[in-house]
Amino acid sequence: MKKIMVGMSGGVDSSVSALLLRKQGYDVVGATLKLFSDEDIVQAEKEGKTCCALSDAEDARSVAYRLGFEHFVFNFRDVFREHVMKQFSASYLAGRTPNPCIECNRHVKFDKMLARAQELGYDGIATGHYAVIEYDEKSGRYLLKRPKDRSKDQTYVLYSLTQYQLSHTLFPLGALEKSEVRVIAEEAGLVNSAKPDSQDICFVPDGKYAEFISKFTGKQSPCGSFVDTEGKVLGEHKGIINYTIGQRKGLGISLGKPAYVVKKDIELNTVTLGDETDLYTRTLKAEDVNLISVAEVTEPMRITAKTRYSQTEQPATLSYINGEYIVEFDQPQRAVTSGQAVVLYDGDIVVGGGTII
Repeated sequence: MKKIMVGMSGGVDSSVSALLLRKQGYDVVGATLKLFSDEDIVQAEKEGKTCCALSDAEDARSVAYRLGFEHFVFNFRDVFREHVMKQFSASYLAGRTPNPCIECNRHVKFDKMLARAQELGYDGIATGHYAVIEYDEKSGRYLLKRPKDRSKDQTYVLYSLTQYQLSHTLFPLGALEKSEVRVIAEEAGLVNSAKPDSQDICFVPDGKYAEFISKFTGKQSPCGSFVDTEGKVLGEHKGIINYTIGQRKGLGISLGKPAYVVKKDIELNTVTLGDETDLYTRTLKAEDVNLISVAEVTEPMRITAKTRYSQTEQPATLSYINGEYIVEFDQPQRAVTSGQAVVLYDGDIVVGGGTII
């Protein structure tokens, strides 16, 4: 690949990715994705957030100008609304806890943007994600691997990448520490060298998920009952979308002892509260599984796995039985949550991942 479109969020990581590719001799063009309405972007700026705000596009354009390449802005509002915002809302209303960054990577960055790049005559795309792509001659497969900077490892949100997408994608930062990236940006005089990383879900900058879902869908999550593990009513909850598995704070109920959300039943509209010990389980099932390092699972496979972004991988066994992917951990895991991703590893290599049922 010699002609590369770099997805530029306006942050330091994507900017340094473009800089490194230019130095390596690639023909580079920058692309910033417009994912919201103008009103949404203005509101994000008012909240003091940076992801996808108007200033981000300006920062990306400034970097492109300084480095001497073209910069485009693509309107992907419709695909983002359909596959990310709509899916996020529907998942919460169904009693699950989704990860919208995974869906954005799946449907927007590595699908829609890659297709647009190829339409314009570019060989592939690059982003500022911290991960490594390698081609394995022995298996004939592209591998997704953990980066040098383990504290910035983003393979958890990249597990959905297909072999085709991996073969047309570059991650220039995989061999760098974040501190090195900032030094490179500062030495190059980039406007965003000290810009902080975005931490929030970009379309819910204030973190008020329930308010966003109600406004986006026009639906209210009705009040229902808190129950204990035996089904005894303990009090009233404010709507299932306000709670997630493992939650302890903000329940609005006092039981004289610590209580945790251990289950949500959308049909009965109940939220089950229990002790922390009730949060642990050893086995989970996953759907929409994407395998990367292997084409199929024909026999039980020893792996490590994690069920949330910030978790350390835990030893487990992956099996494919009667059409179902099953992960059995060596030790019980806390707060395994439906709708979140389980990502599977073999050392530094991503085996694959899927959505927890």
